[in-house]
Amino acid sequence: MAEVVQAGLWGLLAGSALLLGAAFGYGLRVPQRVIAMVMAFGAGVLLSAVSFELVGEAYEQAGITPAAIGTLVGAGAYTAGSLWLAVRGARHRKRSGLQSAQSQPSEGEQGGSGMALALGALLDGIPESAVIGVSLLDGGAVSLVTVAAVFISNVPEGLSSSAGMKRAGRGKAYVFGVWSAIAAASTVSAVFGYTVVGAFSPAVIAAVTAVAAGAILAMIADTMIPEAFQETHLAIGLITVCGFLVSFALSHA
Repeated sequence: MAEVVQAGLWGLLAGSALLLGAAFGYGLRVPQRVIAMVMAFGAGVLLSAVSFELVGEAYEQAGITPAAIGTLVGAGAYTAGSLWLAVRGARHRKRSGLQSAQSQPSEGEQGGSGMALALGALLDGIPESAVIGVSLLDGGAVSLVTVAAVFISNVPEGLSSSAGMKRAGRGKAYVFGVWSAIAAASTVSAVFGYTVVGAFSPAVIAAVTAVAAGAILAMIADTMIPEAFQETHLAIGLITVCGFLVSFALSHA
């Protein structure tokens, strides 16, 4: 099978976890504490993958300068995009909506918030999928750890966000339409990561990997950890470490 097709399929697999999470979040009454615990675990998984699979790989390929600059650029770009979306109603896009002060607004409460939520989901998902395609450039085999980390973290993201969308009064067609579109975008992003980024030098590839890592790190701190802490409180540390160790074990298996 052509590697570009493999990149797309791996990206689709990782993105499909958002749909799986959305199905749970929209169709079932999942306890808030369970959502928070799964979110904390997913944050730990991603933190480990970013550390050992992305930033570590960028450092080995190009050294500290491209890795550090790329990580800062990625975090800065994500933060700028998130700030732009926040004023348009997507600040709490991963919140499940139990606390009214930290819930997603309905379209009636803030016009255009539905589109902002969709763009926010796209902003969160694109860096993760792009690095899946980039990982195929290293020997022609995808990083299964990266795919597993993105898949595991996408389930609670889709679960919590879709539960919040439902509480904000958004219908099934909107919720699953958004996550289906993001899953498709994940496929395109993985293909883009393999085809476009692969044409550049190792230093540029390393920098792009670091940019994605920085965006993912900013996303974890900005959206995942606050939602997880809301209900788990002091337990968040232990649960996050468990997720970190699972991903660490996979990367060293």
